[in-house]
Amino acid sequence: MTAQTLVLLHGVGLDHTVWEPAAALLGDRFRIVAPDLPGHGSREPVADGTTLADLAAGVAAEIPAGSHLVGFSLGALVAQHLAVYRPDLVATLASVSSVCRRTDAERAAVLRRLATAETDPEASTAASLHRWFDGTDVPEDLIRETEATLSANDPDSFVRCYRVFATGDADIGPHLGEIRAPSLAVTGELDPGSTPDMARRLAEAIPDCTAEVIAGARHLLPVQKPRELVTCLSAFIGRYAHA
Repeated sequence: MTAQTLVLLHGVGLDHTVWEPAAALLGDRFRIVAPDLPGHGSREPVADGTTLADLAAGVAAEIPAGSHLVGFSLGALVAQHLAVYRPDLVATLASVSSVCRRTDAERAAVLRRLATAETDPEASTAASLHRWFDGTDVPEDLIRETEATLSANDPDSFVRCYRVFATGDADIGPHLGEIRAPSLAVTGELDPGSTPDMARRLAEAIPDCTAEVIAGARHLLPVQKPRELVTCLSAFIGRYAHA
């Protein structure tokens, strides 16, 4: 039996290593593909004016047809874009800690975070770590690894990608109803930015989509709650996986 391909797309300012705790639990069941998004990790900085379509095009060549696609945060928006415009690549779609159709207040909050990233990268990194890890039991070494990844970003490239994260839901939102792949929206109970209500909005917007909320979790599910996330993903994909 040939292992099916599971594609893992990371969030803004991170890279493929954010998936290592989850991938370690999944690697015996799937062929894992975890590319760096354009402007992240080993990739070159992105140009001014980069769009969600550009980020999606930048990873499409690395995704085999018929993959199980899992996107986290910005990666979820990229995965949704691929599910709309490259449906041949997507057998199932899982959006992890995704935003969806932000309200005016939610959009104002993310634009404030974008403004901080533009003017004070160190403060932006500190604020992200606070939102993701305060009050959690994530090991200190994983927190420091996450901090190092954020700090290693080219500041201008990070801002350009963060702008996509801040505005991309408005771009893809009107097209979510075109997604035909079986879909899952999963987020953390305590996630202040990708809220349980947003997961429910996704489940309402995508025709064949269910919403799941992981108790006690904040935003960085692949790091804070990898086992619970893997359990959720495995149950979802298992309903549709075929040899």
